Amino acid sequence: MNIIIGVSAIVGALVGSSVCYLWLKKSSQNRFAHLELEAKAKAKAIENEAELLLQEAEVKIKSKGLELEKAFQERVAKTEERNRTLILETKSLQAQQERLGQLEQRIQEKEAKLQALEAEKEAQIREAIDKMEQLASLTKEEARSYILEKVEEQSRSEIAAIVRKYEKVAKEEGEKKANYILAQATTRYAGDFAGERLINLITLPSDEHKGRIIGKEGRNIKALEMLLGVDIIIDETPGVIIVSSFNLYRRAIATRVIEILVEDGRIHPGRIEEVHEKVVAEFEKKTYEEGESIIIDMGLFPMHEELVRLIGRLKYRASYGQNALAHTLEVARLAKVMATEMGGDEKLAMRAGLLHDIGKALTQDMGGSHVDIGADLCRRHGEHPTVINAIYAHHGHEEPDSVESAAVCAADTLSAARPGARREVLESFTKRVKEIEDIATSKPYVTHAYAINAGREIRVFVNAHKMSDNEAVLLSREIAKEIEEKVQYPGEIKVNVIRETRATALAK
Repeated sequence: MNIIIGVSAIVGALVGSSVCYLWLKKSSQNRFAHLELEAKAKAKAIENEAELLLQEAEVKIKSKGLELEKAFQERVAKTEERNRTLILETKSLQAQQERLGQLEQRIQEKEAKLQALEAEKEAQIREAIDKMEQLASLTKEEARSYILEKVEEQSRSEIAAIVRKYEKVAKEEGEKKANYILAQATTRYAGDFAGERLINLITLPSDEHKGRIIGKEGRNIKALEMLLGVDIIIDETPGVIIVSSFNLYRRAIATRVIEILVEDGRIHPGRIEEVHEKVVAEFEKKTYEEGESIIIDMGLFPMHEELVRLIGRLKYRASYGQNALAHTLEVARLAKVMATEMGGDEKLAMRAGLLHDIGKALTQDMGGSHVDIGADLCRRHGEHPTVINAIYAHHGHEEPDSVESAAVCAADTLSAARPGARREVLESFTKRVKEIEDIATSKPYVTHAYAINAGREIRVFVNAHKMSDNEAVLLSREIAKEIEEKVQYPGEIKVNVIRETRATALAK
């Protein structure tokens, strides 16, 4: 029984397996059939697309072939045209060669004729020489020597006359050229002459301001004169005070300080010192700007800042009554014209003319020769050797080594020598006053010295910490004695030695 049940189970299992296999086989066949249909559809689509691409490629190939055909035809046409042109040119060259051949043949024929004529001429010359030798009883060489000797004797006197003539002409032309250059220089530049005086007039709003400037017990005017180094004259002339000093720069600063104080209305020693400091700084800036403006206008940049500032400072310097800056600009422009006429460097000539008197900007402060001071300044600041030579040459310390230096020397003489340019009396006065100040400042412990009252008085300021009152008395006598020995002057000179001490404290 058990066996029968086992067999039945086995049979049932086999039957189930067979049914399952058949079902799976049928399902696989259906799926493969579907995949086959999809593959065939894709193959068909690819085939159609390939046919379209093939057709497009055939069209492109045909159009490219047509383009190439057209380009080939055009190139063939150009080649044929070029061949025709070459053929024509070749024919033209052949014709030209034929003409050249004919010309060459004619030239050869003419050369042959010329050679024949030359030979005939030589024969005739030899025949003529033989006849002349027979008639003159001289050989050819003897006749040549005789003729040359006579010609040389005659020519020597003619040459000497010609040399003398041209020497005279050259001298006259040189003088005419020099006069022309000077005339051109002086007529092209007519500089204005500014006569410098020894005083400045300051107009006051009212006479009440005179009392303010004088101050209580004269302390304001004393402070002004001590600090500014000028002589302030307040007389009965209504609405006017006078600032007197031989030093133009010092006088200009003093005038500006007093004008500011009058406008402000506050006048006392503390305010005077404050305004003076501001004005000094203002003038230093102004002189640099003026110098810079001149350099730019003349086209002489770059130039060292110190030289630019000193050029502006020349405005406050006079030489024999002639303003130093006006003289300098006049010399620069005259030198430019002369150098241009003589074929020199006009820019270098202007630069040398502008700097030839630069030392004068420092002589009132340093003393000494403005030539040496100016040359040393320019040398230290890298100026051209021609500029330095012009500085030395315009006072005869050296010989001019270039056209530009010579132009500066001539221009300096023209500017100084023309009528009304300079006044000897004023220069001798300022020189005397400067000598008095130099004597005072050369003493130990002297901080400042100002000649005032038209040079009849000098105020000497000393260091109060290093000099006593008794020593100040001795110093005044020493200065007065040295002035008597070294300076020529009319009348008397009063020497004031001022020893001032100050005590300062702050209230907090």
